Amino acid sequence: MTDTHPILEGIEQAGTQDQETLLSQSWLLGFDTETTGAAPGADAIVSATLVLRNPQTGYKGDAIAEWLINPHRHISAGASRVNGFTDDFVQSNGVEPQDTLAEISDVIIQAQRHAIPLLAYNAPFDVQMLLGDLRRWDCPQSEELSESDMLIVDPLVIDRSVSHRSGKRTLSFTTEYYGVEAHGDFHDATADTIAAVDLVKPMTTLYPQVGRLTLAELMPWQREAHRVWKESFNRWLESKGRRPIHE
Repeated sequence: MTDTHPILEGIEQAGTQDQETLLSQSWLLGFDTETTGAAPGADAIVSATLVLRNPQTGYKGDAIAEWLINPHRHISAGASRVNGFTDDFVQSNGVEPQDTLAEISDVIIQAQRHAIPLLAYNAPFDVQMLLGDLRRWDCPQSEELSESDMLIVDPLVIDRSVSHRSGKRTLSFTTEYYGVEAHGDFHDATADTIAAVDLVKPMTTLYPQVGRLTLAELMPWQREAHRVWKESFNRWLESKGRRPIHE
């Protein structure tokens, strides 16, 4: 990626957002990964997408950056069934991790400096996968990116808090619930990223408490929403004789 890539130009165009900017009116940087498995720090990213969304133009104005990476890790059978990647394919077609991970991180860092939230569905997974890879390859960006300090939008956390519904909360089920049509197939990093970003409009429209959220209120609100969900989920797990979660 060069400094003139549309996604970086778009971040500069957005300027630095005010903390009173409403989530519904905010620029967003969508992020999704496909990986060798589900264990951050042990598994690695094989593909990643960043999507910059201008709230004024919507999907048609998206700037998109995509990467295919040689993870130098075996892709588990389960992960391969989901994302379609094989060891031979990523070894033959993927680029080396160091520079690629640095590019991805530099875009995220630049967006964070402009108060543009990073949006990811089940964000801790993708963020932790990125941080794990940065540390593995001794990328200096690992010192600047910290999950606890980032401005993040997690549609999964928001949905758990406001849509008291039964059923699965995978990205595909959630987008169906909100009437979001996918642009491509799920478990493709780009299609998943766009679908997750698309969730913000119906969520902020249908639920006034989400529509009123400012960037300043975003992280405290999501932390409290996650805390309430976790306590409820743990009570359910314990009622079934299962171990509670601690994340």
